[in-house]
Amino acid sequence: MGKALILDAVRTPRGRGKAGKGSLSAIHPQELLAQTLDAVVQRAGVAAAAVDDVVVGSVSQVGEQGANIARNAVLAAGWPQEVSGVSLNRFCGSGLQAIAMAAYGAASGFQQLIVAGGVESMSRVPMGSDGGGQDGNNTRLRERVFQIPQGISADLIATREGFTRAELDAFAVDSHRKATIAVEQGRFTRALVPVVDPATGQVVLTRDELVRPDTSLAGLAKLAPSFVELGKLPVTPDGRTLDQIALAQFPDTSRIDHLHTAGNSSPLTDGAAAVLIGSEEFARAHGIRPRAVIKSIATIGSDPVLMLTAPAPVSRKALQQAGMQVGDIDLWEINEAFAAVVLETTRSLGVDPERVNVNGGAIALGHPLGATGAMLLGTVVDELERRDLATGLVTMCIGGGQGIAVIVERV
Repeated sequence: MGKALILDAVRTPRGRGKAGKGSLSAIHPQELLAQTLDAVVQRAGVAAAAVDDVVVGSVSQVGEQGANIARNAVLAAGWPQEVSGVSLNRFCGSGLQAIAMAAYGAASGFQQLIVAGGVESMSRVPMGSDGGGQDGNNTRLRERVFQIPQGISADLIATREGFTRAELDAFAVDSHRKATIAVEQGRFTRALVPVVDPATGQVVLTRDELVRPDTSLAGLAKLAPSFVELGKLPVTPDGRTLDQIALAQFPDTSRIDHLHTAGNSSPLTDGAAAVLIGSEEFARAHGIRPRAVIKSIATIGSDPVLMLTAPAPVSRKALQQAGMQVGDIDLWEINEAFAAVVLETTRSLGVDPERVNVNGGAIALGHPLGATGAMLLGTVVDELERRDLATGLVTMCIGGGQGIAVIVERV
């Protein structure tokens, strides 16, 4: 088997994902993605016609993000009609899964050049717009496995792990601190694609707009927990609440302490990303020096009620595939869907916190669902180069109880 090489990676700035308020909310998601497609091939110096396929992750595939957004973004970019596109959904892991599929094609030799990435416009296509919820509204499935909302799962993890509200808030403050430094020092500059309004030609966003440099423990402490009332909601014919359903799976836990707030959870976000994946043969033939090689890719299923604990076991699986240990990884990107997810993963694996999310994460920067995985992969490659380090691991929790991890090594 050959190797899957990362030739380049770009992303839009992350915009606030609220209609009429975020800087990207006026941009159709197809156009948002199309701008990253153009940028990644232009920066790598390859022709769009050479691309074998475009693989795109998007979670809410309905309305403006429906109808195979990958293919429509190819057309919106004005690429040759021969370039194909496919869209996929692995919930929050969609962008990283798109990269995995591209890597499979390049490493197997069936494809030579693939663009992989993701897009999510949460201002224009709000989370849950497809109407499927967590389980497709299958009442028979709920009799077997009742998948509670992720926020309640995050609170359940925090409760069982003994994390305090103060610890979760402190993690959030640190995310904003690190992201502020990264923005001020221009650490994201190489990857960023300024977003242009296709109707006017005006640049609408050049930098991530969700980072709050003034975030403080005192400020976060004033925020009310987000999932208290949701946990009290009766959802079964016999009147059981979501909290009761969750606790029934864990007799050793007597209550759920609702600790996650809007301040220590990831905010609604708009954004798109594209990563150029090539085979060794393509890179050699075109004189392209790859930036990194994909060492391993792993996915795993986990408890569908606790739901968000898969990053640790899937990281172990990826490390085993690569013949590596936790200490062999120089930089970790663990998606900050909720503060407790990163704290639990870091503790479970025994990772040095100084190696985790060194430029902040989704709590500060935002989490545009289908795009985040591709953004994180580009971020870790950029930072490995900046620090002259070798290896990085990106991992994400996924709704329904799944995890994904990708290990990269600089070339």
